[in-house]
Amino acid sequence: MDCLDGFPGRFRNFNKDDFESDWIKVAECRFGQLYQVKLKPQQKKCALKSFDQTLCANKFYRKIIEEASNIAKVRFKHIVSIYGLCSEATAVVMEYMTNGSLKDLLASHTLMWPKKFQMIHEASMGMNFLHSMNPPLLHLNLKTANILLDDRLHVKISDFGVIYWEESMGKELFMEHLTVRGNISYIPPETFTQCPDTPGTTFDVYSFGIVMWEILTQQKPYTGCSMTTVLLQVSNGKRPCVKMIPEQKPKECDNMIDIMRQCWDQDHRKRPQFSETVRKIEALSKVLKIPGPIQIQNDDEGQKSDYPWLVSPIHKIALPEMPDLPSDDHCASDSILSLLCKKEFGSFRHSVKREHVYRQFSGKKSLLHYTVASGDAESVKHVLSLGAGVNCATARGYTPLFIAVMHRLHDIISLLLEHGADTTQGDEDQWTALHFAAQSGDNKTVRLLLDKGAVAEAREKTGWMPLHLACQNGHETVVRLLLSRLSEEAIGEREAQGRTPLHLASAFGHLNIAKLLLSQGADPNATDRSLSTALHLSAEKGHNRVVRQLMNSKVSIDSADSRGYTPLHLAALNAHTGICRQLLTKGASPDCRSLQGWTPMHLAALRGHEVTVLQLESQGACVNAGGENGWTPLHLACHHGKPEVVAKLLAAKADPNMSEDSEGWTPLHVACSSASLPSVLHLISHHADVNAVNSGNATPLHLAAQHGCMPAVKALLLNGADRTLLDSSGSTARNVAQRCEKWDIVQLLEK
Repeated sequence: MDCLDGFPGRFRNFNKDDFESDWIKVAECRFGQLYQVKLKPQQKKCALKSFDQTLCANKFYRKIIEEASNIAKVRFKHIVSIYGLCSEATAVVMEYMTNGSLKDLLASHTLMWPKKFQMIHEASMGMNFLHSMNPPLLHLNLKTANILLDDRLHVKISDFGVIYWEESMGKELFMEHLTVRGNISYIPPETFTQCPDTPGTTFDVYSFGIVMWEILTQQKPYTGCSMTTVLLQVSNGKRPCVKMIPEQKPKECDNMIDIMRQCWDQDHRKRPQFSETVRKIEALSKVLKIPGPIQIQNDDEGQKSDYPWLVSPIHKIALPEMPDLPSDDHCASDSILSLLCKKEFGSFRHSVKREHVYRQFSGKKSLLHYTVASGDAESVKHVLSLGAGVNCATARGYTPLFIAVMHRLHDIISLLLEHGADTTQGDEDQWTALHFAAQSGDNKTVRLLLDKGAVAEAREKTGWMPLHLACQNGHETVVRLLLSRLSEEAIGEREAQGRTPLHLASAFGHLNIAKLLLSQGADPNATDRSLSTALHLSAEKGHNRVVRQLMNSKVSIDSADSRGYTPLHLAALNAHTGICRQLLTKGASPDCRSLQGWTPMHLAALRGHEVTVLQLESQGACVNAGGENGWTPLHLACHHGKPEVVAKLLAAKADPNMSEDSEGWTPLHVACSSASLPSVLHLISHHADVNAVNSGNATPLHLAAQHGCMPAVKALLLNGADRTLLDSSGSTARNVAQRCEKWDIVQLLEK
């Protein structure tokens, strides 16, 4: 059978022999294992999710088979594709998602607001798709662990159909199915209260509301609370704390929070349908101008561009809020912590004794950590007076100063510094308090820390200085403060990927910071590990004003990165036509070639950017340039089904009969192979040779017949295509159609 990405509905039963022998275990859980496998002979990566044999006895696997075969019938870009089953391994074979789960990403990276909105939008579209099926396909297992990410960090919903509801099972058994999978935070209150209604679409809507909160806060809901506590709080209408959403957020976030609250409404009848939620979120996402998918053709595997919506990997401070103290700390029975929980600070200060100060809680947290997190400066002062170690660290290396910095508790920060808090101490990843303050843009704290000896050049384990973080996040005041304490050489320091502060400011479009760095001597031609300059990054992301600023700073306009892409290539690839015009006006080479031989015109054509194609052509770019294997921009536009670009290229005198080097295909061959009728018609109208033969003596008619494109066959015949010509196997177009079982075309060619 041919490749997996063919027609919708293809569902296959694989044998173990269909895969290469080197199965890589990606994950293991109570119910089975997840493997990365390669399908013979294409070497296509797939995910194989095997289920424990003991689960098959209770219809579990059979139910999964039913749901898998259902969802495989229709493909959707935000749903993980199911390819089939492997009965020998008691497994489902599905699309392999290179970047794992959203749960892991939220814990390891900080997302920029546009990316957060995009992920929420894509997840809502995936769920809307499931609910739009007839009958609606309920997920009942929606959580960040089951939202997976492709190679460009776009969202796909996974693991639907693993949990299901049957009238015979009862709510108690259903709850057991949910809780054993760690879903307690995502279960709506009606499931474990006296509500008689059975789980429906509003169950998933509630779970989605919790997922939204996780994305917006990048925290885990109900941290440290026991299952009983969560059930009790949720049944009483309590939800994860909205105040944990960062204060520095776009105004559109308030609307997103309103949608989130509607989704987790206590009354399930008031929760919106996903169709309504998608529409509202889409409007918010457009305002923030979310970037689309970026897939550069034929990228070398393993050579991935850096994601512009991520701050460097971090391990965020995970101390719980006071109401969510870990159950193993016995906070409910501990009178001292209970007083902090209730914010009864006067009673706390009166009751706390020296022995309490030296007690160590889970994760090596001390009473001082919790007192700082409470936000009461007088209580912090009192605990310090009882001998608390101001530099005591948790298991992950967080000091009380870190907690105060993360919560922007300026009075407490000053207090800790007065008591000797070490500004140079790092956590397990060598992040200092100054790193956290610089990342969040807290210039008051940055000034306090620097005045108390914080090292501006401090590096965390991947080489990021506080200056890198401030530049990436657009905190100009912090940048100025740091520059005042840094040497001239430090401005050009690189992190592990070779990026300088100027790279980061340029990639994110922070014009004033880029100007400031350049005025302080930053090198505009510095390259990162992929040989990209700041101009490459700003041109790729469409930051016109930053591009203009860099070009006024003696930057090398035609500098090529490790793929041979110049800034003009990247601007053309991403339809930044104004930047293309700027670069060409400043002398950029219009026909510079990548390592694969592509010119900017090729890249604009394959993406379908007709306005960019016209701009390039008007400023001297060659429309007939031959790239890899001699393919012209016209070949690529035909191959990718971009008829508008085909028309523009032909109008600009692109040669419709130029054949590529390796197989001798003309653009008309390619258009017929891609079954792109509009492209075929454009080519014919510009005198493309309908009887041109490639190296296998196949004509466009042979290819149109092979691919079952009846309208193209008719158009070719009407314009003089010779149905009697034989390819190298001695077949006519009719023979080819017959072999491919295209019977309507066979009948037409018999006339």
